[in-house]
Amino acid sequence: MTDAAPAPEFPDSLEWLNLSDPLRMAQLGGKVCALAFVNLGSAWSQQRLADLGYLRSRHAERLNVVAVHVPRFDAERDPRRSAKRVHRQQYEFPVAHDADWTLWQQYGIDAWPTVVLIDGDGAIRERIVGEGGIRELDARVAALAGELTPRLRNAAPIRLRRSGESPLPLCFPVGLALSGNYLYVADSGHHRVLECDASGRVLRQFGSGSPGFIDGPMELGALTRPHGLFVGRDVLYVADTGNHAVRRIDLRSGDITTVCGAGRPGETCEGPLGDPRAVALDQPRAIALSGDKLFIATAGDNRIWKLDLGNPAISLLAGNGVLGVNDGPSASASFAEPAALACVQQTLYVCDAAGSAIRSVHLRTGQVSTLLGADAWEFGRVDGPRTDARLQHPQAIALAPDAPVLWIADSGNDSLRQLRLGGGELATFDLPQRLHAPGGLAVSADAVWIADTDAHAVLRLDPASGTLRHVPIGE
Repeated sequence: MTDAAPAPEFPDSLEWLNLSDPLRMAQLGGKVCALAFVNLGSAWSQQRLADLGYLRSRHAERLNVVAVHVPRFDAERDPRRSAKRVHRQQYEFPVAHDADWTLWQQYGIDAWPTVVLIDGDGAIRERIVGEGGIRELDARVAALAGELTPRLRNAAPIRLRRSGESPLPLCFPVGLALSGNYLYVADSGHHRVLECDASGRVLRQFGSGSPGFIDGPMELGALTRPHGLFVGRDVLYVADTGNHAVRRIDLRSGDITTVCGAGRPGETCEGPLGDPRAVALDQPRAIALSGDKLFIATAGDNRIWKLDLGNPAISLLAGNGVLGVNDGPSASASFAEPAALACVQQTLYVCDAAGSAIRSVHLRTGQVSTLLGADAWEFGRVDGPRTDARLQHPQAIALAPDAPVLWIADSGNDSLRQLRLGGGELATFDLPQRLHAPGGLAVSADAVWIADTDAHAVLRLDPASGTLRHVPIGE
């Protein structure tokens, strides 16, 4: 296929997740089109789609954006799961589900994300592979937009379908944290964190409920898609993923401040922490505190960072930035979208979402080891010895306080798993009902709290009896 080849028509096999009618190429004529081949669960793809959303507003009437989701995991072949991700991110442009990789193959794509730029006459002009920076993409879109000639538009309009999630007290809850009788919930779709009692009654809300990056009192401060939580010393730390920042909530006053993060993705530079908003992070998903060291998992650059709160400075704990499941010394090892952390003594456990793996980092030496999983392309649902056991796109982990057991929210398998540490086996906990892409866990002495993310619910499991009940948060 040459650069001037006409763009292939959208095949009938595509399922349009947010359109009233199937899209045709003729409807895109007269504008530049950025056709993005993505995986909706990928951190890199999510950032690329955020970039394109910004460019769509910047170039207004000169740019169309169309996203095509191509599944990586078996679970992602289900269009209902993909539709949930569209609703979660609230994309304002057409998104298609290419379950069998049909359009991917027609365009000869070989990596996520890839953006194919199509000119106003429907010819393929360029393709940009990888996340990259927004400036290069902006420049290429602007150059093609400058070639557009005015024309009459007779094609049918593109009609977005406005059906989303039903209004519920929670919207895609993810991170959970426990402190005494208090449960904290990252209500990511509502851009807030809730403080609840054990019965689910909401005591306080942190964040206005509208997306933003604002420090201040709990009712005026703003978060954007908060994810991981960690509570300690009357402070709640928040991985504020949408703002590429770590936030701090003073549990006595309720005030929200920024620990570090610039509000946009960027390359993290090691060194003393001067202006907190001058330190760039790339999609922080999880945090864990040990002593005065705050560990931050960033899914956008596949690294684990260490923030010294006593002598404010940030440094790399582990990760070379390459997406993979490779062990070794600190800066030689690779992670695959670390999404959750759990810490005990000198060991930091890491949930590698895209790698379907559980890793460990020795805090003193930085040595990275794989407890469970093989590589970034091996996944499944297999119990048994660690060498044979498999997960699928896990999203959360939590350590049992009274036993050497790691609980795992195996999101791709909609299940709850247990890994016995110290050479033990992986087992699936038999639940009375199926989970829905669980994205958060918290464990106490007598209960496991589960963020049943796609069901917009929090559940409480009694491991002794196997009883699972809905926690009526905000109801």
